[in-house]
Amino acid sequence: MNTKLHAITDTHGRPIRFFMSAGQISDYTGAAALLGNMPKAQWLLGDRGYDADWFREALQGMGIRPCIPGRKARKKPIKYDKRRYKRRNRIEVMFGRLKDWRRVATRYDRCPEVFLSAIVLAATVMFWL
Repeated sequence: MNTKLHAITDTHGRPIRFFMSAGQISDYTGAAALLGNMPKAQWLLGDRGYDADWFREALQGMGIRPCIPGRKARKKPIKYDKRRYKRRNRIEVMFGRLKDWRRVATRYDRCPEVFLSAIVLAATVMFWL
């Protein structure tokens, strides 16, 4: 079983929203799912997997400035704020802290819904209590 976890965090790296997709599906699916209930923000930091023109346009339509580097296969390079992009490590730290929970790190739950609930429970305890 293979899954991919997509998350929206606040400026401190605390998770706000989660979405789980199949592992072989591109990051665009997670981006489209999370776009509908995106909180108000000035910037969105994302990795190269979220580089799509439609996603950038949707974010700008919501008043959010994307800070997403372009894919290497892009013909025209995308400009982004490299200094701001370095703050994306907070998101990686959040994923690393979630894996401190043995149940999340070893993936005991085979059902994606149960696994997502374990992730949400771990995030609630670690970041919000």
